[in-house]
Amino acid sequence: MNLSAFPALSDATLAAINTVGQWLAQSDFSDPLSYKADCVILAGNAVIPTIDAACRIAKEQQVPLLISGGIGHSTTFLYAAIAQHPRYNTLRTTGRAEAAILADIAHQFWQIPGEKIWVEDQSTNCGENARFSCALLRQATQTMGTVIVVQDPTMQRRTMATFERVTRDDPQAPRWLSFPGFVPELTAQGGGVDFVPTAEGLWSVDRYLSLITGELPRLRDDETGYGPRGRDFIAHVDIPQTVEDAWLHLQHDATLIDLLNSRSL
Repeated sequence: MNLSAFPALSDATLAAINTVGQWLAQSDFSDPLSYKADCVILAGNAVIPTIDAACRIAKEQQVPLLISGGIGHSTTFLYAAIAQHPRYNTLRTTGRAEAAILADIAHQFWQIPGEKIWVEDQSTNCGENARFSCALLRQATQTMGTVIVVQDPTMQRRTMATFERVTRDDPQAPRWLSFPGFVPELTAQGGGVDFVPTAEGLWSVDRYLSLITGELPRLRDDETGYGPRGRDFIAHVDIPQTVEDAWLHLQHDATLIDLLNSRSL
């Protein structure tokens, strides 16, 4: 939850934040409605604009929406986001799997027919999202040539690398296309920093910064990362030097580190 408005940061730090965050929010196109897919996969998350984006694509393209997510360490953030949302707060959440809640949103608020909503409610992490979703796709009677994957923007690039790793040896795997719903941007506002544009159901700035600063080490292909030379959870990811430099700037910004430590969730 928001503790209060996040204090001001330097222009250089804001630029570094946006460099890292926007790279993590991998987007293969600006308008997903312009590209015909066979299915949309929504990986469970608590970012309402991302959830809405997946529902919008599936509805307008009239393709199945596969929703993946059980109960994991971040599920309570989805409960909180739903409780605070002006429309979705009527939905029951406590004790329910993420996919079940998101299926209610898709059906009740986006009018996606029940037969077009495929629910995978057992996964508890990114790897299981990919494995269990792929298993469900293999049961489909129609050909799955192209699938759009939608995830929390801070996890979008890792999620795509996970799907690539899971289907590495499958010649029949779909073509995976990435869309995060929106690309976050932080700007200086009113003596502090906030997202632009603002929207219902975003992270607190504190949580967003914590997520993006912790994500890059996972993506590395070394002995401590998730790549093939490390834990082998994801396909190899090339990290641009500009992104590495921006991440290092954040690691050495004493003001930012002190703020995050003092405002930790």
